[in-house]
Amino acid sequence: MGDLRFERLYGAGLGRRLDDIARLRMTVFREWPYLYEGDEEYERRFLQIYVDSPRSFALTVLDGDAVVGVTTAMPLTDEEQEIQQPFVDAGIDVQRVFYFAESVLLPEYRGHGLYRQFFREREALAGSFGDYDRVAFCAVQRPDDHPMKPANHQPLDPVWRHFGYQPRPELVAYFPWPDIGEREETQKPLQFWLKPLG
Repeated sequence: MGDLRFERLYGAGLGRRLDDIARLRMTVFREWPYLYEGDEEYERRFLQIYVDSPRSFALTVLDGDAVVGVTTAMPLTDEEQEIQQPFVDAGIDVQRVFYFAESVLLPEYRGHGLYRQFFREREALAGSFGDYDRVAFCAVQRPDDHPMKPANHQPLDPVWRHFGYQPRPELVAYFPWPDIGEREETQKPLQFWLKPLG
């Protein structure tokens, strides 16, 4: 691991890194628990919402010219309806929630404090606007007896709790994607974790 540098992108500025973010998402999300059989065309369409959101944010981690990590965020109101709907159903004002999307790092860059910085910078940005009172992210739920679960898997729940986030079992979104080696998409539950701002 060489000398790392960070790049902060906002709104339409994310457009210059969409291909890098797509490739990194497809690489990291092949791992447990997402098991995502990536599709470049889908990725470009999906990531366009970041370019279209004036308040979107990406922090990229670069090792030389290579993007080895990225985290993204945007107002919940700029996200897809599937992400907003659990909040609407629970009576939570979506206008007051800032949504944290992916945080992905290549394996060799983990364990060096970058994940902590991802949360710190996104929370600082959300707080700087002055009109959000909580932040949220979601994580896919897989059964403990899933055949592809690694024997040495360490869940991130304790880390998220340490950062001040709490799981909200009543807030669940459903997204379809094909698992590795499959062609057909199946619905996956993603549970939200929330933290108050301020």
